[in-house]
Amino acid sequence: MTHYAAPTRDMKFVVKELLQLSSVNTLPGFEDATDDLFDAILDESARFSQQELAPLNRSGDLEAAHCREGYDSAASLLAHLDNVGATLGEALKISKLTRLEVHGPAAEIEKLRAPMAGLNPQFFILAEGGFRR
Repeated sequence: MTHYAAPTRDMKFVVKELLQLSSVNTLPGFEDATDDLFDAILDESARFSQQELAPLNRSGDLEAAHCREGYDSAASLLAHLDNVGATLGEALKISKLTRLEVHGPAAEIEKLRAPMAGLNPQFFILAEGGFRR
């Protein structure tokens, strides 16, 4: 099991030294913003993240994400890919696409083969009158 350790040392450096927490408590309404209070809040947040939140994310570390979407035509699927292209590109920098399936009528699938080749999808031809949900 992976262990998450909140980077409290770095966080404290940024807030206290770079953002100058000591000058914040001179502002009206922030008189109680002391180093001790900040340390207590940050330390408790770190404890909560490490002991309560990190274990909840374990399944996300082990199991693949799954997304199912439906489109009424090849054109609408390609329009969607065009809309999310930049975001998908960024996501693929930090993750791996393990499977992409495209199900549709033969004529629509043919329209998708070339434009989607870079995503390496698996195409499945739906038989006329076949099951569809």
